Amino acid sequence: MSDYPDAEVWVVRHGETEWSKAGRHTSSTDLPLTSEGERVAKLLHERLAGRSFDLVLTSPMQRARVTAGLAGFADAEVDDDLVEWAYGDYEGRTSAEIRGDVPGWTIWTHEAPGGETPAQVSERLDRVVARLREVPDRALVFGHGHALRALTARWLGLPVTDGRLFRLDTATLSRLGYERENPVILAWNS
Repeated sequence: MSDYPDAEVWVVRHGETEWSKAGRHTSSTDLPLTSEGERVAKLLHERLAGRSFDLVLTSPMQRARVTAGLAGFADAEVDDDLVEWAYGDYEGRTSAEIRGDVPGWTIWTHEAPGGETPAQVSERLDRVVARLREVPDRALVFGHGHALRALTARWLGLPVTDGRLFRLDTATLSRLGYERENPVILAWNS
């Protein structure tokens, strides 16, 4: 539990890339935003304007850093723990393609050969959650779909694989916080 039960964490998934648009798993491939991704990321600037944040973090990948910049937070601190779940041999492939080889595959339920395990993802995102719990008022995080869903699960005290329960679209804004000192989701995928 935080010493700051009124604190909030604002979560932003990066804008659209060619691979996110096509449903291709993207972790280590450092793709730029599409023109539509840039346009929608700029709209976040208006939604976040006038808000102050005690801590602003971003994944080191350009799709997250550029989204942060277009939203008005070019000075966001890079945190390597916010990178996307490493998909290993499945990098660049769609779920449908992977399921041709491994029926029923999801990152939440099956291994990604050469990629990260749920335990590895949980370990690094727990470090981010620990940092966020020390923020007295409001934090802002720019990152990736699966990693932010996993981060949300860890915020709630759930296993990282329960991130499967939280759909997260590109360039959306979500908010985590507390209700009666219990970690909760305040708004999601907005």
